[in-house]
Amino acid sequence: MNTAPVDEPRWLSDEEQRVWRAFVHATTLLEDHLDRQLQRDAGMPHIYYHLLVQLAEAPHRRLRMTELAMRMKITRSRLSHAVARLEKKGWVRREDCPSDKRGQFTVLTDQGVGVLEEAAPGHVAAVRQAIFEQLSPDQQKALGEAMGLIAEGLQPKEAGADLPWLR
Repeated sequence: MNTAPVDEPRWLSDEEQRVWRAFVHATTLLEDHLDRQLQRDAGMPHIYYHLLVQLAEAPHRRLRMTELAMRMKITRSRLSHAVARLEKKGWVRREDCPSDKRGQFTVLTDQGVGVLEEAAPGHVAAVRQAIFEQLSPDQQKALGEAMGLIAEGLQPKEAGADLPWLR
């Protein structure tokens, strides 16, 4: 029988619990707010908008599927499903990679650029209303710094990490 002491969890203090729950509540509401706005105004969920933005910002409006999955922080299966839906709309197309028979590129089409250009003003307005109009410049700076630290701390640094885009 193993009688080694088990470490007690470091429970959140009342203040930490308040901050944590406020964070979860706000991020859930924010994602819903942005998703509803994009569905209503552009006929796409927020994740599709983010995917189109990633392609629009890439050289030649193209990324390898593995790179796109990494940037989106999603599984390759989820990305493949999203790309298939966007292909049917004519917003992206897939191209085989000439240097790697197994690789594929996702390319933002001219139609996809047009959809993104139409959707962007409403999306930016929704982001501005939900975040920036609620915070002072000092609060905006603090939020950016805090989110940067959290994101940096969550980036896997060890080889062999369980990463969604490798699944």
